[in-house]
Amino acid sequence: MTILASLWRMGRPALRPLAARRGRNMAGLASVADVEIDPDGVFKYILVRLSRKGGAEHKDIVRGTKSAEYHNNIFEKLSPEMEKLDLECKCLGGGKIDHNSKQKKIRVFGISTGFGKADHSISVEKLKTVYKDYEITWSDDTK
Repeated sequence: MTILASLWRMGRPALRPLAARRGRNMAGLASVADVEIDPDGVFKYILVRLSRKGGAEHKDIVRGTKSAEYHNNIFEKLSPEMEKLDLECKCLGGGKIDHNSKQKKIRVFGISTGFGKADHSISVEKLKTVYKDYEITWSDDTK
């Protein structure tokens, strides 16, 4: 056996846990839905960047619900769920969504007092991947 082959054999077991962690983390990002919003109504939403702990890979997601009194309520619920997947969350901003499922229309607008205004154009692109047959618009209007 050559020295190189010998080193390779010795190094493989040490590399397995790293590969397993990397695979789990990538699966963690892929397993998170891009969009989760309420089916109807006007409600607060946030745009969140997920990333592997200590990694460069990231994914932006949209979360919105009528049950949130403040934008921070959405983030406070999401963050612990993502930590279980070894993912870090960073809120990129927020606003409001007006979702009308009967008319198949979504309007993204407004601002979060606590997190600032999300880049609504990014949020709309995410929404379009899920609501393909909807008319989806955004504006800087506050109402």
